[in-house]
Amino acid sequence: MKTLRTALLTATLLFPAPALARPMTAEDVAKLESVGSIAVSPDGSRVAYTTASLPDILAGEDNGSTTQQLKIAYARDNLREFLPDDMNVSGIQFSPDGRWITFLWTKDDEKRAVWGIPVDGGAHRKLAAVEGAGVRSYSWAPDSSHMHLLVGAAEDKDREAESKDGFNARIYEEEQQLNRLFRAIIGAELDPEPQEVTVPGYVTSFQIAKNARTGVIETAPTTLIDDSYTQKKVNLLDMPTGNVRMVIETTGKIDDVEISPDASQLALIAAVDMNDPAATTIHFVDTATGTIRAHNAGAPEAVVDVEYMPDGRLVAAVHVGAQSVLRIHNRDGSLQREVDPGALIITDVEIGGDQIFVEANAPQHPGELFKLDGDSFTRWTSHNPWLADIDFGEQRTFRFNASDGQEVEGVLVLPVGGVPRGGAPLIMDVHGGPEAHDSNGWTTNYSGPGQVAAGKGYAVFQPNYRGSTGYGTAFSKQHQGNYTDPEFTDLVDAKRALVAEGIADADRVGVTGGSYGGYATAWSSTRWSEEFAAGVMFVGISNQISKFGTGDIPYEMYNVHSRKWPWDDWQAMLEVSPIFHVDKAETPLLIMHGEEDTRVDPGQSLEIYRAIKIRKPDTPVRLVFYPGEGHGNSKAAARYDYNLRMLRWFDTYLMTGDRDAPLPGPRPDLEIEGDDNSE
Repeated sequence: MKTLRTALLTATLLFPAPALARPMTAEDVAKLESVGSIAVSPDGSRVAYTTASLPDILAGEDNGSTTQQLKIAYARDNLREFLPDDMNVSGIQFSPDGRWITFLWTKDDEKRAVWGIPVDGGAHRKLAAVEGAGVRSYSWAPDSSHMHLLVGAAEDKDREAESKDGFNARIYEEEQQLNRLFRAIIGAELDPEPQEVTVPGYVTSFQIAKNARTGVIETAPTTLIDDSYTQKKVNLLDMPTGNVRMVIETTGKIDDVEISPDASQLALIAAVDMNDPAATTIHFVDTATGTIRAHNAGAPEAVVDVEYMPDGRLVAAVHVGAQSVLRIHNRDGSLQREVDPGALIITDVEIGGDQIFVEANAPQHPGELFKLDGDSFTRWTSHNPWLADIDFGEQRTFRFNASDGQEVEGVLVLPVGGVPRGGAPLIMDVHGGPEAHDSNGWTTNYSGPGQVAAGKGYAVFQPNYRGSTGYGTAFSKQHQGNYTDPEFTDLVDAKRALVAEGIADADRVGVTGGSYGGYATAWSSTRWSEEFAAGVMFVGISNQISKFGTGDIPYEMYNVHSRKWPWDDWQAMLEVSPIFHVDKAETPLLIMHGEEDTRVDPGQSLEIYRAIKIRKPDTPVRLVFYPGEGHGNSKAAARYDYNLRMLRWFDTYLMTGDRDAPLPGPRPDLEIEGDDNSE
C-alpha cells in the first residue's frame, strides 16, 4: 500500500502550500463544484463530462437545485465549454459512430428530449422526442441509425381536466404511471412518430448490446420504490422480434447491469440473497443459459461500478473498507491486475476504446476526472482551485475494537492545528442506510461537517458501524433482527476509543446524521444521552412502529433490517424507538426534516420533538421543516440554511459543553450579497 504522501504525489495534482491558509466555511461548501457524469468517445480520444454545482445564491442568483454544464476534455487541463452555461443537461453519451455528443435537455416549456451537438463543431439540435412526454433515458443502436427512448406515461387529458375542476383526489399506491419505450430514427430530420415497443411491467432502464440483437431491460412489478429495491428483474430482449427471451432469476437488490460486447455475458452488481442489505457483489450471467455465478461473494469489500472493455475484459471500481482499488478482470472473470489509486476514492468508471477513465475524489478535493496511465492515474480536471487556500485538518482512517471484540473502522478528521491537550470536541457524523459506507476521501458537504468543523476546532469521525457496506456481507448483516445493537453501540464504543486515544474530550462529543444516521442521532440523544452532548437529527426515525405505516419501503426494511414485522413483537419494536427513551433525553437536539419526505415521514421528527417538549421541557430542542424538500435537501438555499443551523447548534452546545445554554436565535446569519438578514 502506498503511503499517503506517495499516493498524493502520483494520483493527484498538488497545489503549492498557500502563504496564508484559511479554514473552510459554510460559504465555501455552497460554491463547491464537482464532476457529475462522464462519457468517453468510442476511440478514447476525448471525454464529455458535466460539472455539477448549485446556483450561487450568496451572489444573488435565483434559488434552485443542482445544475450540470457540458464540457469536453481532450487531455490533462485541456478543456472546452461545449454548450452555453445556462443549459442544464443530463444523460450525456457519445453516439457509437463518434459523431455526436448527445444529452437530455428541457428547452423552455417543451418536454425533455434528446439533443445532440456535433463533435467537430456546429449548433446543437433536437434528435429525438415523443410528443406529450419527457424522455427519461435513452440508448443508442450500435450503428447510430436509431435510439430507444424511455419516456413517462401518456398524458391523461380527462384527468387533467377533472383536476382543474377540483376533482384531484389521489388513490395512494394505485395510480401507477408506467414508463413507455419508443424507437426513434435518427436522421437529418426529427422522427415525427417514434414507434412504441411493448415492454413488461415498469421499465427502469434499457440498453442494446453491440451485436444489435440483444436488448437488456430492467423491470419492476410496479412503480413503488419498495419493488425497485426488492423485486427488480433483468430481462433479455430479442431485438428482431421484440420478445423477452429470458428473465434472469436473481433475488435481492440489483444495481449496475452491463452486457459484454459479444452479448454472451452480463455483469450485474447485485445482492447475494434477499437478505443482503446492498448490491455490492459482481454476478456473471451466461446469456445463453441464464446461469448465474457470483464473483468474490463474501469478500470484505463493495463493488460500486463495472464497465466492459471492447475486448471483453471487465473493469471494476471496488471499495475495500474506507479505500478503493481498480480491478481489471479477464473474460472468464479471473483477475488480470489490480491498480491501487492511493488516496483516490474511485466512484465511477467509463471506457472508450482501450482507455480507462474514472471519477474520483480525495481528502482534499471533490470528484474530478482521472485517466489510467499504466499503473497510476493522471488528473485531467482541477475544479475549485480556491481549495489551495484552505487549511485542511489531517484526515485518516481510525480502527477500534467494539465492546464485543469486533473491529470497526471509520474516517477521522482532526482539528486544523492539531488536537489540544485534553482532547477536542468531537462530532460523530453517522451515514445513512445503514447499507452504505464512508470512504477516506472528500468528507465535506451541506449535511456533513467535515473540514468546516475541523477549521472551527472540532474533530469529526465518520464510523462505518455494523450494517455498513465495504466490509463484506457478513459485516453488513450483523445488525439484522435487532435494531440499535450492535450498530449504535458501535458509536458509543467509537467515542470511548477516541477519548482513550486523547483525540476526543469525553464531555464534548456530539452526533449527527441523516435518514438512518438521523435514527442513530435520535437514539444517541435519548438512550445514550449521557454519552452525547449535542445532536443534529436529519430526516430520521423516532418510532419504528409508526415508521412502518408511514414510509414507502416496508418490505425492504423487513428483508434487510428488522427481519420481523411490528406485530410480531410490538414491545420489542417500541423499545428500539428513540421515543421510548425520551425520559433519558438530556442532549440538546436540533431536528430538521423535508416536508415532502416519503421515505421517512416528517411525522417521525414531530413525534420526538413533541415527546421531548412535553416530557423533558428543560432539554433544548428545536424542529425545523423545509417546505418542498424531500428525503434530503436539494435546493441551494435549503442546503446553506441547514449547514449554518447545524454548525451553530454545535457551536452553542458542543463546543462549549454547556447543555443548558439557551436556544440560539431562530434565524441563521445568512451571508447573502446585498441582504441584511443578521439576527
